[in-house]
Amino acid sequence: MGGNGLKITLYGDPRTKKNSARILQGRGGRRFVAPSEAFEEYQTGCLWQIRAPPEPISARVNVRCVYYMATRRKVDLANLIEATCDILVKAGVLADDNSRIVAAHDGSRVDYDKQNPRVEIWIEEMEE
Repeated sequence: MGGNGLKITLYGDPRTKKNSARILQGRGGRRFVAPSEAFEEYQTGCLWQIRAPPEPISARVNVRCVYYMATRRKVDLANLIEATCDILVKAGVLADDNSRIVAAHDGSRVDYDKQNPRVEIWIEEMEE
């Protein structure tokens, strides 16, 4: 991961998995909750932007996220962080998003940037 950690910037208006979730029916007739189409589009765009390290990070880290939203609407920071960590796991940046690996989200916050919505992510290894 390097001495100073890893910085990733994902462009696009950050989305959460929980807002506007859809209830779909599977092949066997069982219903399940799926993320919103807006989140799935956001996730796909993010996965194209991420260059994963050769090995997923499995050390204890602090994942600090600064979200720059396109509007001043109220957002749930916890849901944004959860969605971002899920994307980082899916992209192969993090081995998992459990508390043994992602030990903290210190310094995460929401700001406003109408012209350039994005999330800036810093992943820094923590002392044992």
